[in-house]
Amino acid sequence: METNQLGQKIKKLRQELGLSQDDFARKADVPYTTLTKVETGVIKKPSVFVVSKIAKALNVDIEELIK
Repeated sequence: METNQLGQKIKKLRQELGLSQDDFARKADVPYTTLTKVETGVIKKPSVFVVSKIAKALNVDIEELIK
């Protein structure tokens, strides 16, 4: 996977839903700081647990996010 491709994909899908980082973090039930770090690439390999919650909140399969 390219550098921060996951974070960029999450950000794009979140913006398509019209959600701010704060609103999306609440919807996904992940800490706001975790979400921002994943989107910006500070956290390059988030846990499967976090990615699963994000995928569910985006209404996509986890496979769609990580491929």
